[in-house]
Amino acid sequence: MLKRTVAVITRKGEVITRKEAVPELKENEVLIKVMVSLISPGTEMNKPRDRRVKPDGEDEVFGYANAGEVMKVNGDSRGLKAGMRVVAMGTGYAIHGNYAVVPINLVMPIPEDVSYEEAVFAHLGITAMQGVRRAEPALGSYGIVLGQGIVGNLAAQLFQLAGARVITWEGVAARLRIAKKCGVKNQVNFKTTDAVAATQAFCAPYGADFAMLAFGGNATKALDQAKLCMKVSQDGHAMGNIVLIGGCKVEVGGGAWSGNLDFRASSRTGAGYHDAAWEHGRDYPAVFCEYNTRRNMHEFLTLLSEKRVKVAPMITHRMPLAEVGTAADLLLEHPDQALGMILEMKH
Repeated sequence: MLKRTVAVITRKGEVITRKEAVPELKENEVLIKVMVSLISPGTEMNKPRDRRVKPDGEDEVFGYANAGEVMKVNGDSRGLKAGMRVVAMGTGYAIHGNYAVVPINLVMPIPEDVSYEEAVFAHLGITAMQGVRRAEPALGSYGIVLGQGIVGNLAAQLFQLAGARVITWEGVAARLRIAKKCGVKNQVNFKTTDAVAATQAFCAPYGADFAMLAFGGNATKALDQAKLCMKVSQDGHAMGNIVLIGGCKVEVGGGAWSGNLDFRASSRTGAGYHDAAWEHGRDYPAVFCEYNTRRNMHEFLTLLSEKRVKVAPMITHRMPLAEVGTAADLLLEHPDQALGMILEMKH
């Protein structure tokens, strides 16, 4: 029986590795020999962070973004075959481990001119893509992205591709430098600059059409600041789309406090993800569901291939899977030093 090494979160929030048997392939699943995985510095680290404060639950395999080589396909192949370079996504599937078993609709071939390390950003990339679509940017519209972690960085890049004029807020200087290397043009360090004044000047005379809150924790204060930058109708009401992505929480008041702002949560990666039947091959009618998770993955990989989206500057560390505990500690304790954490596999 084939064995694998996987990363595990313990009930106390430690991150370790363990050996286990590779699961048997169910119908319409793919066995992948993983080359690299990516730790998300945002929501993925919430569980180890929370468990270190309050131990809870059982040991849990974690990870949701990896890339490698197809070893075997059981059932409908979707064109996948042994030896093909692929990227995979999905909690409980695309784990931090040297072998992974993933449903076919969460696996996508990697273009020849895209590396494993670039492709492994697909899950977070399409999380950002889903949020960008929820914001409904238009050519020439103005917007704000609060937070320049991986999702916020990619969202800013995608907004720019959509023709929107975007300004980003971030308090970690290193993340601003990384975003600039990725082509994010307009930035504010809110710890050293009046972000509201800078944004009002940037969006003048129109005001912002949308704002995206792309960070975790309590975001009510940040929302109150962003509201001061939104466009205002002639009768004095703030307007525009506010997108809440990732793990942030806000207190939202009614019309007396929020004018006619539209608040929109953006969940995950597009339609299909977390529908087990879809993940294992069921299709939704394309005419009613244009941008499912699989199509979003294809679009993001195409943008990488066309060099219209940059992810390499976000890679701050590469570590072997055996050092996943060190990697997790670095992300939790030194967010000013670590962002894109690549884990490399041995076989």
